[in-house]
Amino acid sequence: MLSIDPRNNTERENYKLLIGSIIPRPIAFVTTLSEDGVLNGAPFSYFNIVSSNPPMLSLSIQRSGGKQKDTARNIIKKREFVVHMVDEQNVEKINQTAANLPSYESEIELAELTQVESTHIAVPGVKQAKIRMECMLEHSLALGDKDQPGCDLLIGKVVQFHVENDLYENGRIDARGLAAVSRLAGANYAKIGEMFEIERPK
Repeated sequence: MLSIDPRNNTERENYKLLIGSIIPRPIAFVTTLSEDGVLNGAPFSYFNIVSSNPPMLSLSIQRSGGKQKDTARNIIKKREFVVHMVDEQNVEKINQTAANLPSYESEIELAELTQVESTHIAVPGVKQAKIRMECMLEHSLALGDKDQPGCDLLIGKVVQFHVENDLYENGRIDARGLAAVSRLAGANYAKIGEMFEIERPK
């Protein structure tokens, strides 16, 4: 078996090892508001559940040359954001929002996504997502070198769930109906595919 010391790798080499190994990764499409009121949107696959009591999720946003991305900066300043699940129906439009736009331009407009008001926060969501979660920032942490952090780790508390009616039954989400897609490496994505059950030991 190949054994690799990450200290001998470049950042890019470690990146490729991580995104090629930790698969599939769920994708969060995140909307935020800038200080000038521009609705920004971007997808992130360094994303997962943190807690169900209270409901919290994590989002890790990589920096470029030590510079924060618009999403991280907006969340830290406004302390509000909306997380949407990416699915087979919206993935093409969501992919367009990964374009590197200036902060004064809206990726939502670029991708022709439809804004929808939130219940508890000022940041709008988008209508094209079957599930969206309104979030308030609980914690933010800059990780990496003290002089030049490599990423912002953000923990958000979910303050409102929005779920398409057909997906929700007896407190459970229909995975097939959601048809979530996940991120692999490079330009590759994956669908749900075959599902199987294994009973948890008593």
